[in-house]
Amino acid sequence: MASVPLGCSLPLRTLYLSSRQPKAFDAICCCASTASTAHSLSKRASTENPGESLKPIVVHGDPPTFVTAPGCRIVAIGDLHGDLDKARCALQMAGVLSSDGRDLWVLVQLGDILDRGENEIAILSLLKSLDIQAKANGGAVFQVNGNHETMNVEGDFRYVDPGSFDECADFLEHLEICNHNWEEAFISWVGVSERSKEERKLVQNHWDPWNVVKRQKGVIARSILLRPGGPLASELARHSVVLKVNEWVFCHGGLLPHHVEYGIERINREVSYWMKGLSMEDDYPEIPFIATKGYNSVVWSRLYSRDTEDLQDYQINQIQSILQETLQALGAKGMVVGHTPQATGVNCEFNCRIWRIDVGMSRGVLDSRPEVLEIREGRARAIRSKRDGYSELQVVDFT
Repeated sequence: MASVPLGCSLPLRTLYLSSRQPKAFDAICCCASTASTAHSLSKRASTENPGESLKPIVVHGDPPTFVTAPGCRIVAIGDLHGDLDKARCALQMAGVLSSDGRDLWVLVQLGDILDRGENEIAILSLLKSLDIQAKANGGAVFQVNGNHETMNVEGDFRYVDPGSFDECADFLEHLEICNHNWEEAFISWVGVSERSKEERKLVQNHWDPWNVVKRQKGVIARSILLRPGGPLASELARHSVVLKVNEWVFCHGGLLPHHVEYGIERINREVSYWMKGLSMEDDYPEIPFIATKGYNSVVWSRLYSRDTEDLQDYQINQIQSILQETLQALGAKGMVVGHTPQATGVNCEFNCRIWRIDVGMSRGVLDSRPEVLEIREGRARAIRSKRDGYSELQVVDFT
C-alpha cells in the first residue's frame, strides 16, 4: 500500500487577506510537519468539543453525493493533470494523515487528474491507497470527475501526454502480471509505475516506424481502459460529479440552479451509469448532457471563475444571484470549484461564497506551486508554499 510522505519540516505562518488585498500578518508557528500541525489543532478542538471528532462520517448516494462529516477538517485539492510529484506535494502540504488517527479529515480532489501529464493512473492509484488508509483512521477521500475525465471516456484523447499512452500500455501489462486482479493491480501501481517507466527507457527505440507501432499500442491500451465499461472508466464511475460535504458543495466547473432542479443525485447516477457502459434499456441518456456537455454543464461551466475585474456591475450581480440561488437550494454555505487555472493562486469571490482552487500546478499547465484549501469549523483558508522548495508554508485567510 502506498503512503504519502509527511516527514519534512514545514514552518507555517498565517497571512490574513480580504478577497482583494492583504490585511496583516499573524504570528509564525513552527511544526514538525503539516500533519502534526493539523493533528495538534484537531486535538485541541476535540478537547474543546469532547467526542465530536469521534462521530462517524456518513455518506449518502451511489456514487457519493451527500457527506456528513462532524468535526472533520476538510481539505480540497484542485486539478492535478498527471503530475505525480505535484500531487504528492499537495497532499503533503495538506497534512492528511496523523500518527494516531485522532485528526479526522475529509479530502476532496476536484477532478482533471487525466491529460497533460504522464502519471495519471499513478495519481489515481495513490488516491485510492490513501482512501484505504484514511478510512482506517476515521477519514475519507473523495474525488469528483472533471471535464477531462468525461472527455477521455468519450474517446477524446486530444490532450493526452505521450507518456500517458505509455503508462496505459505498461499498466495493462501490470494488470496481466496481477492475473487481472483489478484491485491488486490498481492499488499497487503507484508503487511500481516509476520502475516500469525506467525499464521502458532502457529499451527505448528511436526508429520512427517502431515508435508509430508503440504509439498505436498506447492508444489501444487507453481505449481498452477508458471506454465506457472499461476497467479504468468503471473506476472513475465510482466518483461523483457533484459532492456536498457538510455545508460545502464541490464540483469541477460549477453548479447552477437548473442542475439542482434536475437533481444532483440523478446527475451523479447518470454519469456513473454511462461510464460503466451499462445497458441503455433504462432511462439514462447515452452521454449525460447536463453534466458533461456544453458551456453551462457541471464540468465545463466557468461562470464562477470569471475575473470580476473584467465584469460590469450588473454582470457581477447576476452571477452572485445565480450562486446564491444555487447554494440556498442545497442549504449550502459555499461552493468550491476547479477547472479554470487561477494565476494568483487559490482565491474567493462573491463574499467568499465561491472558492476557485485550480492553481495550474501541473507542469503541463502553469507549473505553479501547489496550493490547497482547508475548511475547518466552517471557515475556509488557503495553504500555499512560500518558496519554490516548499520548505515554508503560509496559511492565507480571506475572511
